[in-house]
Amino acid sequence: MKGYKAFNGNLTNRYGKEFKEGEIYSVEGPLKFGIEGNGIHFCRRLEDTLRYVPAMEEEVDIAEVTSLGEVVESYDEYYGYYDLYAARTIKIDKVLSRNEIIKMYLNKDTESVIRFVSGYRLTPEEIEMFKIRYCDEERIIKAIMYYQENDKTVYNNKCKVKKGDL
Repeated sequence: MKGYKAFNGNLTNRYGKEFKEGEIYSVEGPLKFGIEGNGIHFCRRLEDTLRYVPAMEEEVDIAEVTSLGEVVESYDEYYGYYDLYAARTIKIDKVLSRNEIIKMYLNKDTESVIRFVSGYRLTPEEIEMFKIRYCDEERIIKAIMYYQENDKTVYNNKCKVKKGDL
């Protein structure tokens, strides 16, 4: 199964374990998803990996991975995160460059782009690229304004009707 794994800088997971591109990693014991689980976690969709790293505050590494053998699946229906996995064995296929990641999300569906811009800090130039590419997608533009440009008024839905207009 192919997927993505996000890391803190230098291909280090949140527990301090270092990984290398092209290498295979395994764990022993029963697989269980979650913080107290056991396994090498990854997601089917890149944007879902951003839930597990501070990509809005610092540079992170994201790799394409392949699970080899046993996996357990989880999902968080409340937040709409699906296709989350813990694998017994995983191969780090390729570390994606920032440019590859940005190009990928300039050609994604609305929901994926919204989740991506809510969890991955874009540069001003990248923000402009997304605004141009998705200029007709109001939900994406609002997400960019809110998460990337810190415009907390964008989702203010209060009606501004004057008494005389009724």
